[in-house]
Amino acid sequence: MKQLKLTGFVIFLFFLTESLTLSTKPQDVDDVSITKKFIEENVGYITIIIFAQYIQEASFEEVEMLVKTMTEYRDKCLADMTLPECSELANDVLLENICALEGLPQKHNFSHCCSKVDLEKKLCFFHHKKADVGFLPPLPTLDPEEKCQTYKNNRESFLNNYIYEVSRRNPFVFAPTLLTVAARFEEMTKTCCEEQDKANCFRTKAEPVIQYLKASSSFQKNVCGALIKFGLQVLESINIAILSQKFPKIEFKELTSLLEDVSSKYDGCCEGDAVQCIRGRSKVMSHICLKQDSISSKIKECCEKKIPERGECIISSNKDDRPKDLSLREAKFTESENVCEERDANQTSFMAEFLYEYSRRHPELSTPELLRIAGVYEDLLKEGCHTENPPDCYRHVEHRFNETTEKSLKIVQRECERSQNLGKEDLKYYYLIKLTKIAPQLSTEELTFLGKEMVTALTTCCTLSEEFACVDNLMDLVLGELCGINENRNINPDVDHCCKTNFAFRRSCFEGLEADKAYVPPSTFQGLFTFHTDLCQAHKEELQRKKDRFLVNVVKLKPELPDAELRSLLTDFTNVVVKCCQAEGPEACFNEEGPKGSQ
Repeated sequence: MKQLKLTGFVIFLFFLTESLTLSTKPQDVDDVSITKKFIEENVGYITIIIFAQYIQEASFEEVEMLVKTMTEYRDKCLADMTLPECSELANDVLLENICALEGLPQKHNFSHCCSKVDLEKKLCFFHHKKADVGFLPPLPTLDPEEKCQTYKNNRESFLNNYIYEVSRRNPFVFAPTLLTVAARFEEMTKTCCEEQDKANCFRTKAEPVIQYLKASSSFQKNVCGALIKFGLQVLESINIAILSQKFPKIEFKELTSLLEDVSSKYDGCCEGDAVQCIRGRSKVMSHICLKQDSISSKIKECCEKKIPERGECIISSNKDDRPKDLSLREAKFTESENVCEERDANQTSFMAEFLYEYSRRHPELSTPELLRIAGVYEDLLKEGCHTENPPDCYRHVEHRFNETTEKSLKIVQRECERSQNLGKEDLKYYYLIKLTKIAPQLSTEELTFLGKEMVTALTTCCTLSEEFACVDNLMDLVLGELCGINENRNINPDVDHCCKTNFAFRRSCFEGLEADKAYVPPSTFQGLFTFHTDLCQAHKEELQRKKDRFLVNVVKLKPELPDAELRSLLTDFTNVVVKCCQAEGPEACFNEEGPKGSQ
């Protein structure tokens, strides 16, 4: 059951607001003033995040120049808030200063963004972000002793550099999340630098931090992709489903009020406006705790905690108990004679209330499945409300809901059976081949990442009592990674159709995809069958990464081959590595054996 916490954590992630230096005062203080103070104290970290996410190619030295400029701006405005420049929005000031750095816009190819104004300017910088960070050098790694000495000598520079490196590699992660990661990294550094076996300490304590960042990134990219590609209504549907399951006793009117705070903050968070994102999240947290009596009985202790801890507490709290007087179904949507009239009076509100009522009654369903049910109901009413006797159309709609869930359940069952039959490694190879065949245009790095994430979803969820919701939620996040955030991301017509046509039903759409027949493979793949002795020195994990990359690149080169033949080429690669690394002259062996694979 411990693993399942990750799923609830991912699905409820947008409530987290933590920081490195946020004042630790009780809940009854003015949250607005605390948030303001937090932003002022963390202006350096916030500047690094925004700059490194927008201009990922920028050097650390260039980022430090902007930090100096923005810190001076803060000090000037704290001294005299009546200055004209102090009335501007923080994100606008930051973008102006990025553009003012001499030669930088030309060097990093964003001068066209600097010539734009207001929203166009902000969106231009947003579209400059690159999800595939393969163009960046490998993440620098320090020896544990060296890491501790660097932290001891200059804590600020050490943390600044860490935030810079993580931010540029995670351009769509929300600023509060990155600040949380940095806080946990510093906590880990303090602890491990006191240990005798520093290397083992860092290795052990880094894993949950990495998982937290990955889970946060996946969820945030998914909801931002939904907002940008499908609009506010789909985003609100996602939030209705999540909140109604988490807080089943909340009244619809209160939910609607909370939704205004939750949904409005996404514009800033998704576009990379760190200050607006932080303010929005703080407002959401305050709303939940202020109205906790009418929202949930499970968060009283959380809301009594100091501000940095309360977000984590609410996220990890269990779903509230279903109200005892809550009927198994809401008759208003199936039994009433006036369903069509109520729908026509305010279609958006009517469908929101339906999703709320259905979600709070079905904690066992995934978020995508709840959206599918709502879609089925909406389509049925569109058709049925124009018939002579509408009640005949919607009175037996429950069986349509059951059919929809049954189809989704069968997909999950097939995937879990495959996971059980193949085992972890063979399952990964299955997905690497499948994903590369349907989307060969993606980079090798993206495809290997997606393949591993598919396996993680299934090995985490299959066999759990909540198997269906867990698998469906996590697999949907992987598809969100594949589809990406930007609406102008194009992979190939079939994949684009699944990504952009219907958010709720994209899983079943992808299920039916076959190899991209329009794809023209390269005539050769430079160095694919050229191996060297570095394979003999590679650690187990590094060798596995090379095998995964080899398989993906072979599929890109020879997509017409059946899966069994592609797996056979991977087996040949493994055998060559074993044979040549045991030979007296490994390099000569690789030179002889490697080219045979291309024949």
